Amino acid sequence: MWPYLILFGLSFAAATVLPLSSEAALAALVIADRSLAGPILVATLGNVLGAATTFWVGRRAGAFAESHQPKLAARMERATATLQRWGPPALLLSWFPLLGDVLVAVAGAMRLAPLPCLVWITLGKAGRYLAVGWAALAAISL
Repeated sequence: MWPYLILFGLSFAAATVLPLSSEAALAALVIADRSLAGPILVATLGNVLGAATTFWVGRRAGAFAESHQPKLAARMERATATLQRWGPPALLLSWFPLLGDVLVAVAGAMRLAPLPCLVWITLGKAGRYLAVGWAALAAISL
């Protein structure tokens, strides 16, 4: 049970502004269990809940970040342009390091509807974890 709790915690934290990664923990658990379903479900759930937290923080702190953090403001401008052009489907990229976190926070700051955003976030993050899990299983079957 502890490996799953650790994976959940890492996946949650990795979806925030903390510079963490959960892919190695996912791959290790997939290899140890020789199974995809449990590890991918736990990692996806943790990562989506972390993204939901980032979305909520974006709703609360969007204006502050733009006025007090110039580097973040530049990233937010690019993210805002992407979200204005593509809408919630742009959140398929939420798995991408740094850019994904900013996209999610900006979606919150833009007050986009949470449910469509969470659907696209979930699809992107689950897809990434499936790819990592399959690669881990392929590595042990060589």
